[in-house]
Amino acid sequence: MVKKKVQYDESAIQTLDALEHIRLRTGMYIGRIGDGSHPHDGVYVLVKEVVDNAVDEFIMGEGKTIEVSRVDDSLSIRDYGRGIPLGKVVDCVSKINTGGKYNDDVFQFSVGLNGVGTKAVNALSSEFAVTSWREGKFLRAEFSQGRLLKEKKGKDPHARNGTLIEFTPDPEIFGSTHWSDEYLEHRFRYYAHLNSGLRILYNGTTYVSRHGLMDLLGDELGDEIAIYDVLHVQLPRLEFALTHTNTYGESYYSFVNGQHTNDGGTHQSAFREGVLKGVNEFAGRNFAGPDVRDGLIGAVAIKMQDPVFESQTKNKLGSTDIRGWIVQEVKENVVLRLHENPDAAERLLQKVKANEKVRKELSAVKKAARERAKKVAIRIPKLTDCKVHYSDPKRGRGPDRRPETTIFLTEGDSAGGAMIQSRDG
Repeated sequence: MVKKKVQYDESAIQTLDALEHIRLRTGMYIGRIGDGSHPHDGVYVLVKEVVDNAVDEFIMGEGKTIEVSRVDDSLSIRDYGRGIPLGKVVDCVSKINTGGKYNDDVFQFSVGLNGVGTKAVNALSSEFAVTSWREGKFLRAEFSQGRLLKEKKGKDPHARNGTLIEFTPDPEIFGSTHWSDEYLEHRFRYYAHLNSGLRILYNGTTYVSRHGLMDLLGDELGDEIAIYDVLHVQLPRLEFALTHTNTYGESYYSFVNGQHTNDGGTHQSAFREGVLKGVNEFAGRNFAGPDVRDGLIGAVAIKMQDPVFESQTKNKLGSTDIRGWIVQEVKENVVLRLHENPDAAERLLQKVKANEKVRKELSAVKKAARERAKKVAIRIPKLTDCKVHYSDPKRGRGPDRRPETTIFLTEGDSAGGAMIQSRDG
């Protein structure tokens, strides 16, 4: 087949508007597309982008309840925050790089940094509607694939302030959507654990948490038994919880401003370092990292202004200026909690010492195996082992007979090859 030659000139250069770019290069904005059958599919990112905005209102002290409902393929999310300023409702959901998250006084701790979130939801929805209520007035705008269809404003003196977003993922992008209530509920539990006092209502079920990350670890442990009670610390900008189980490896759940960073980042690595330093300082020892962390299950959440993520989907934190203070805070509070809980401290140290013993025993076994391998390894390139040994019991010689070996010396590679082929098989 003759490959068609394509002319690369000025006519090949295209300029797309922002919403067209979102639809054409969807993966840049929501990661994998998917149809909802996997928890990381893009349809759940659409939900997250809208709920994030509602949670940001709660973080700023406005509105303690978020109502989510799903009917077939369509979802609606209603918060009771301040409501989008009515004169900017359309811009905030359709014009890229437009929003209130650039103002650190209005939103101090937010993950909605790039002015993309609801615009991506709008562009990737076959039906999208936003309604904002402020001080007895409202504005409602309806869109399809990011294009404004109609707009309505008026008075509604009995409505509470807040914002309602309704959307249906576009079949042209996602195909037939297969929502999983299990995946949605899992996300809503995370939001509740990360924001003590927040109530999320989803199709008749209420998600609320009193003890934050302690409750989250309780859910994630499932049938696993914690060796000691969860150690839990809540500070203005940092919250963390940890315990050990008898499983192998280490598990972490990390968050930034309520965003689940499932690929970790600098805050997670700083947390790991802080735990190691705290345990060593308390014990007066110098345990190795793997000994302290094997079997550890931990959760860490931080609040910070202007976090730097490694992608629009915000799965991994890249900010480097936070490492120092997180390590210090975690170390100091681990030491404090271990002093306050002597039983938990004793069990933790028993686990660490057991890990150390197992590691050293495995290391000794591996070392012995390597030494044995060195002894039997043939390191002379032209020395070929015999096919049959005369001391082999299969040849009628007893196992107690001294080993016998025959060596043939030849001159040149060609003669040696002939000798190998003519050996007694």
